[in-house]
Amino acid sequence: MTWSIVARDPLTGHLGIAVASRFFAVGALVPHIRGGIGAVATQAFVSPLYGVDGLSLLAAGKAPEEIIAELTARDAGYNQRQLHLINAKGRNAAFTGAACIDWAGHLIDENVSVAGNMLAGPDVVAKTLATYNKAMDKPLAERLLLAMQAGEDAGGDKRGRQSAALVIHRDQDYPWLSIRADDHPDPLGELVRLHAVAGERYLHVAETMATRQNPNGMTDRREIDEKIATLEAARIAAGRPSASFATPLKT
Repeated sequence: MTWSIVARDPLTGHLGIAVASRFFAVGALVPHIRGGIGAVATQAFVSPLYGVDGLSLLAAGKAPEEIIAELTARDAGYNQRQLHLINAKGRNAAFTGAACIDWAGHLIDENVSVAGNMLAGPDVVAKTLATYNKAMDKPLAERLLLAMQAGEDAGGDKRGRQSAALVIHRDQDYPWLSIRADDHPDPLGELVRLHAVAGERYLHVAETMATRQNPNGMTDRREIDEKIATLEAARIAAGRPSASFATPLKT
C-alpha cells in the first residue's frame, strides 16, 4: 500500500529513503537506516522485522540478495511482503511477493531502487526512478523529494494519499534529517515545506552535532549562529517568507 525509493549517494555515501502511502504514519515502519551500514524499506503487508533484522544482517556483512533470501525463507507470509535494500557500498536488491496487491513491482538501478504496491500502475515506479536519475546534480534530499512527486504525479497509491516520510543518514547512527507527514491531504508537499523549514536553522545546527569521529561536535556556537543570522537576513532582504507557519524556536 506504498511506494518508496532507497538510495545511496555515490559521491558522499549518504543513505536515504523516501516513502508515501494512503496509510497512516507510513514513516513509522517502512524506512530503516543505519549510517555506514545500509538502508532497508519494508512495505506491503509490512513486517517491521524485515527492517530491523535486515540492518543487522547488513552490519554482519551479508549481501542484500542473501538477506532477502534469509528473511523470506523464515516467513510464512513472505508472498504478501515487499522490501528493497542497499548496503554502504551501493549493492542493492529487491523483492515483491506474488500476493502483493496490483499494481506491484520494483526497479533496481545503480545505487538506487524503487518499489511499490497497490499503485495506479507501473509508471509510478518508473517515473520515480527516472526523475531521481535525472536530478543527480541536486542534493540527495531534494532528489528524493522530486522523485517521489513524479511518482505521485503518475498516479501514486491508487487509493489516494495520506502520509509520507524522508529519512537521510550520513555516517552516524542517528539521522541527519528525519521528517514525516503522518496524516495530511498533501503529504509530499508537506515534506517539501518541512525540508525548507529544516534548511532555515535545523540543518545548519546538525552540522555541529557530535559524531563518532568528533565526539565533542562544535562547542563554540558563535560560528553557526552567525551563519544562520546571515542567511535569515538575506531571506528577509529578498522578501522571502519563512517556510514555517510559526517563528522557529531558538535551538
